[in-house]
Amino acid sequence: MAGDEAMIVDWPLPASDGENGGFWTSARRGVLSIQSCVSCGRLRHLPRPMCPWCRSLERTWTAVSGTGKVWSYVVPHPPLLPAFAPLAPYNVVVVALAEDPSIRLVGNLVSSVDGAINEVTVDEHTIGLAVRAVFAPMADDVALVRWMPF
Repeated sequence: MAGDEAMIVDWPLPASDGENGGFWTSARRGVLSIQSCVSCGRLRHLPRPMCPWCRSLERTWTAVSGTGKVWSYVVPHPPLLPAFAPLAPYNVVVVALAEDPSIRLVGNLVSSVDGAINEVTVDEHTIGLAVRAVFAPMADDVALVRWMPF
């Protein structure tokens, strides 16, 4: 497990089944993938069975560059979930993907691949900061997407 998170016992981890399964399967392999429409080719997130643009039910998972820019951020004081209390304060960033800035993913800004979610101070955050996805294994079947400046 990454950083200090190994000490956290009751983390709420995402379900990796159903429509979002491809996202989590790719993350475990260290690849950022976004659902896309086979018919019109548009990327979409959150994953869903029907394309909101052309209404096709044909979908696939497309590997993307894993790069983007910080669109927004917040530092929760105190955290909303009790499991994260020992790590507070920590950052949460919203990243607009390079391939489609309307697609935004949430994660933590870290300074190293295996960094803790609370290692970057609020003074180090900048809207527009260029970041790349890194992956933190949290369980046998879950790797969380985090963001590192580059």
